[in-house]
Amino acid sequence: MRRADRLILCTALLLFIAATLRDGLDRWIAATTLPPLISETSVEMRDREDRLLRVYTVADGRWRLAARPDRVDPDFLAMLIAYEDRRFYDHAGVDPRAVLRAAGQALAHGQVMSGASTLTMQVARLLEESGTGSWRGKLRQMRVALALERRLSKDQILELYLTHAPYGGNLEGIRAASLAWFGKEPTRLTPAQSALLVALPQSPASRRPDRNPVLARAARDRVLARMVKHRILSADTARAARTEPVPATRRAFPALAPHLGDRLRADAPLAQDHRLTLDRPLQHDVEKLAAATLRDLPEDLSLAIVIADHRSGDILASVGSASYAQSDARQGYVDMTRALRSPGSTLKPLVYGMAFDRGLAHPRTLIDDRPVAFGQYAPQNFDGAFRGELPVTEALRQSLNIPVVLLMDEIGPAHLMDALKRAGIRARLPGDQPGLAVALGGVGVTLTDLVQLYAMLANGGRSVPLRWHSGMPAAIGEVTVINRAAAWQVTDILAGLPPPPGAPKGRLAYKTGTSYGHRDAWAVGYDGAHVIGVWIGRPDGTPVPGAFGGDLAAPVLFEAFQRIRTAPVPLPPPPPETLIVSTAQLPQPLRRFTGREAVFQAAPDAPKLVFPPDGARLLAQDGIPAKVRDGQPPFTWLANGAPLLTGARSREVFLPGMLAGFSNLTVIDAAGRSARVTIRID
Repeated sequence: MRRADRLILCTALLLFIAATLRDGLDRWIAATTLPPLISETSVEMRDREDRLLRVYTVADGRWRLAARPDRVDPDFLAMLIAYEDRRFYDHAGVDPRAVLRAAGQALAHGQVMSGASTLTMQVARLLEESGTGSWRGKLRQMRVALALERRLSKDQILELYLTHAPYGGNLEGIRAASLAWFGKEPTRLTPAQSALLVALPQSPASRRPDRNPVLARAARDRVLARMVKHRILSADTARAARTEPVPATRRAFPALAPHLGDRLRADAPLAQDHRLTLDRPLQHDVEKLAAATLRDLPEDLSLAIVIADHRSGDILASVGSASYAQSDARQGYVDMTRALRSPGSTLKPLVYGMAFDRGLAHPRTLIDDRPVAFGQYAPQNFDGAFRGELPVTEALRQSLNIPVVLLMDEIGPAHLMDALKRAGIRARLPGDQPGLAVALGGVGVTLTDLVQLYAMLANGGRSVPLRWHSGMPAAIGEVTVINRAAAWQVTDILAGLPPPPGAPKGRLAYKTGTSYGHRDAWAVGYDGAHVIGVWIGRPDGTPVPGAFGGDLAAPVLFEAFQRIRTAPVPLPPPPPETLIVSTAQLPQPLRRFTGREAVFQAAPDAPKLVFPPDGARLLAQDGIPAKVRDGQPPFTWLANGAPLLTGARSREVFLPGMLAGFSNLTVIDAAGRSARVTIRID
């Protein structure tokens, strides 16, 4: 055989062997059983601007936040690849040059001088949580790395590294590390910060900056020196970076709006990323306000605040309590923005708005604050006093009970419940049928409900459904609860309330409330853009003696408005159809509130039988005593239409001649006005 033929035969044999080895390698790689490529990552709550509000640990207590290369500082990525795997984008998972270099150095020095692990091999180790010491382990990492490169893109492999790389303690991934060590997302890092984050995964336990700052600094500086050598950084930049201190402590992860975060996580347990309507800076400031407020209150009180944009319905801040993580008497784990409580006087503006809308009253209508009874129900003002006749505006500003119950009797409690429903409020009645007491808070609502109700008033009487998650559908159309003139009239009255000491006047329309037994202190108010509700009380519903909404909740309401960082938006002007006149200029039926049955009612100064009461059963011998109040003497007394006594000027008399059995006892005054009761004589 000629020499040329032998050369051709050897070449063919070598090519056959190479092809066989290649095919065998391909089959070996293809048969690789890969570890799970999708692992649990931390659930994240983000605000309207995509800023992190709260993050949860994964099941084993680790902080592992999903990370994508396009959301990481590109300078960090350049430093990482230059330091760990310069040919990352060129090799197929294993870098033959690095392997030969490491083997040669080990043979020459008798020990391992440098590693040959590529980023892909490190990902393989992280996914399988395997060690790095044995050759068998290295071979497994190479096989998995080669298989990963065939199934994933380079960016996908890099994403796995950025998510799983260890950074000390229970920190995994670049985002968890950047938040814990620098308090920020890794979208923009300084060269010193990038260098430290490149160095930490090589020895996360020994290089933790909070425990071993000297080792951490030395490792960081070695990375900086390597970056100068590879021309990633200039010498001046590296020199300046070395002067930057390493972090001395590990920062806490964001934990804003914990109650709302827990609620969303429970509602959608499979979702990893939640976009809320909250505004992170405002949420942070309001949580600080709530905590500062509680420091001056008894240790078993709680506080809740809700802030919303009433134009869009977006909730911008929500504080369920100020002591979420504490196991104390405040029961901070209870979300008091969702708790059903009695709203006290905070429903009164809706009753007045409905009266304005229906033409039953006007802000300048005069209404009588006097003793009144509806069967067994006799409402009283908070202080037990009566003001007599006064304008409706003052009745609402003074939060009097009797005038609003008079209006409620005219409107009907069922209509109030329907208005609440149309406003989007899920009110709960203690009984089956609503009574007049609903106007005074005899119904269960939440703080979020009240904020939504006042958002309706602020929005010209149109319902504004609130939402706290960007995934919640926007309302389809708006429901008109009261007309815009009536809503403005209520707003104008509430804007005239005196603010707490030191607070600006006329900026807010607001109302306070105190529930029966001083169990709840409320304040709800709005300007031209925002509506805020504040609740203070005990989560278990027990009384707080001496607690009033005006004293406790109103100052917090005005302080919360100060935390809004945008310029205040003034309250709107009156709609053109609004009737703005004095009492004397009103149409005659609107000058005084009388009610639909006023024509059948006795005048306020007509005679009233004080004794005997209607339905009394008396034992009569020579006669019975009787007493009349009001009316004009002299009085005439009759029994069953027959005169018993005439010309009596005394209001207390003794009536002789009463016969046994039932009798209709009547008294008539000098003006011909009468009062009558039915009694039984034994």
